[in-house]
Amino acid sequence: MKKLFARLALTALLASNLAHADVASVKAAMQKKFPREKIIEVVKTPYSGLYEVAFGDSIVYTDENLSFLFSGSIYDMKTMQNVTEARAKKLYAIKFDSLPFQYALKEVKGNGKRRIAIFTDPNCPFCKRLEKEMQHVDNVTVYSFVLAILPGSPEKAKNIWCSPDPGKALRNALLDGITPPKAKPCDTRALAEVSRLAEKLRINGTPAIVFEDGTMNPGLMPADEIDRQLTESAKK
Repeated sequence: MKKLFARLALTALLASNLAHADVASVKAAMQKKFPREKIIEVVKTPYSGLYEVAFGDSIVYTDENLSFLFSGSIYDMKTMQNVTEARAKKLYAIKFDSLPFQYALKEVKGNGKRRIAIFTDPNCPFCKRLEKEMQHVDNVTVYSFVLAILPGSPEKAKNIWCSPDPGKALRNALLDGITPPKAKPCDTRALAEVSRLAEKLRINGTPAIVFEDGTMNPGLMPADEIDRQLTESAKK
């Protein structure tokens, strides 16, 4: 019996080593195909012999011979879960406490126990809609990072940042469409730092919402969904 267990253990070990060798060879071959791209991880999936290849900003799939490359979402038909999206959230999670909050405009609502970071552009129509949704979310601390992307936004962002009450100026711009008055020049290095941060985090559009558990949602979300995810991420 002991010999049988030993043979089984050896077989499992060999199979494991072979799997790692397959993963290593796929990773090496992919790196040759895409020498300028950073590969974070390669894993063999349980579906159709595909390999998941996680680049610095996206997930793709290929076979062991790299005959085909598939870019898109894979769904688990039993649960209807988007497994690609779930993996992306895990792989590209942001360390919330590492965000440079000194470059954000802070607003505490209610007890402020839950936390959220929002990258927003004062000219972005979806950012304005998101700000209206946020009016229905309570007991949260909001860190707004002003990310000037759209035409005319850099000047608005400077006037908001240099105003006597930057948080109020941002809310006025987003909620009521009030153009911030021209402010006296001030130190606006924070705005440049936010732009660099967005590039580092692969944020190329607004709004972008970051929750405490590190998951990021690019785009508009309804208040009830924000509230639900705030509670879930705070537990984690």
